[in-house]
Amino acid sequence: MVRVPCSYSGYNVVFKVHEHSRNPDYFAVVVLYVDGTYDVTAVELFQQDCQEWKALRRAFGAMFDYSNPPRGEIYLRFQVSGSAGIYWVQSRNAISSDWTAGATYDTMVQLN
Repeated sequence: MVRVPCSYSGYNVVFKVHEHSRNPDYFAVVVLYVDGTYDVTAVELFQQDCQEWKALRRAFGAMFDYSNPPRGEIYLRFQVSGSAGIYWVQSRNAISSDWTAGATYDTMVQLN
């Protein structure tokens, strides 16, 4: 399967909290503005209490979800696959502790 390259020149990758994330025990994000021929293949959040990265479940497409997310800021990283191989990219910004459904959070990362 050939991926059609997307062009989001000048845009940072953004996490959008999915509209179904209205319950504090359910957290879902959609990854937006992935430039070029990259595919986002996984998303993880950092669990502060055990100092480990925990995988979000790929619900569908570019949407990833997690039950019982940690309270406080949420630090995410995402795995990309492309011509340069497979590697992890960590967001430079955390999702705020008072996240709301529909809000977007800039990763301060560009893929190009």
